[in-house]
Amino acid sequence: QVQLVESGGGLVQAGGSLRLSCAASVRSFSRSALGWFRQAPGKEREFIAAISWSGGITYYADSVKGRFTISRDNAKNTVSLQMNSLKPEDTAVYHCAAALNTDLLKRLDADYWGQGTQVTVSS
Repeated sequence: QVQLVESGGGLVQAGGSLRLSCAASVRSFSRSALGWFRQAPGKEREFIAAISWSGGITYYADSVKGRFTISRDNAKNTVSLQMNSLKPEDTAVYHCAAALNTDLLKRLDADYWGQGTQVTVSS
């Protein structure tokens, strides 16, 4: 069983920053990948960022490039998403997810999903 627990969501003004964290209840992700996704009401789930667990190679959606940074701590089995220059359109429920590789995550094909954390950006 793999459990993913997100934290760090909240309310922030436009232009502000938030840092999301995802903790996994597994010993390692040496051949796996973790990523972040978001879903706003009435919209489809959107890929945000992904990172390979062993190599730390990152991928970002065009909508967040230059503003969001994904990172991981292999020893603690955690992945973080630093979100800067937030915009109202970033408002959504953000989910952490795990898969065997980053290609699967970019296609929203994840094996495990966290419960989500709400991010609200006010104007």
